[in-house]
Amino acid sequence: MKKSIIIFYFLLLYSVIQLISWGTLVVKLQPARMAMVMGEGSVFLFLLGVGAYFLHKSIKKEEKLREQQQNFLLSVTHELKSPLAAIKLSIQTIVKRDLDKARQTSLLSNSLKDIERLDDLVENMLLATKIENRSYSFPKEEFDFSELVSKITDRLQIHSCGCEQVISPSIKPGIKLMGDQFALSSVVTNLVENAVKYSGPCAEVEVELLQKDGHPFLKVADKGPGIPDDEKMLIFDKFYRVGDENVRKSKGTGLGLFIVKEVLQSHDADISVRDNVPHGAIFEITFN
Repeated sequence: MKKSIIIFYFLLLYSVIQLISWGTLVVKLQPARMAMVMGEGSVFLFLLGVGAYFLHKSIKKEEKLREQQQNFLLSVTHELKSPLAAIKLSIQTIVKRDLDKARQTSLLSNSLKDIERLDDLVENMLLATKIENRSYSFPKEEFDFSELVSKITDRLQIHSCGCEQVISPSIKPGIKLMGDQFALSSVVTNLVENAVKYSGPCAEVEVELLQKDGHPFLKVADKGPGIPDDEKMLIFDKFYRVGDENVRKSKGTGLGLFIVKEVLQSHDADISVRDNVPHGAIFEITFN
């Protein structure tokens, strides 16, 4: 890519030099044509500059996309290896050691959580691919959205912080939705997982579901580092992740919020992002 950019700028510089040289030669031979040469030369330089600008912008965009895809592959590799290593260790411990029933149950329970994590990752990748290829039809039916949100928050709940809950749910029962239950479960899962991931250890994550002005309203609030104002809209782009990839501690694929945006658009729902106080981010979804 760098070699292509260097060649491009070399050819651009060569064209400008040739234009000036030929223009100077024509003016020397026929001074009366100076106005014509200046006019046509200016138009040519303007068009050349505009073309160079858009071509440079396209090359930079492609380079950024390639970098994001490389980061995506690295992140997916990490996301796959971590739970697989944990599952392998748990099974090896059960096989090699004479453990009591409670300890075996604990290890198997942790393995099931890691398997669910792998399942979420695979489902995200498949859903993102189908959405981008326009091969997913979003089949809609009426279902209990309150029950769905409750199940997801229970599954993602972390119980390693003493008696305190990491996820603090406030879910009004009986809220129904007409939509794609599978796709919307991915929306809730991605938002809650992000909130837990970016919050500090054992920091509270608020998940609230209620009826607002007659419409279902979902809020997920975290106490993480927050999202800069100039990145609040970019976070919904495919592969985009906040911050510098080289120093980022939290892992991820950059697909979650892309899926959230696409699924909600297909359900005529609006999502907004605002700052939490004193720190963190709040995602709010209104179903119309």
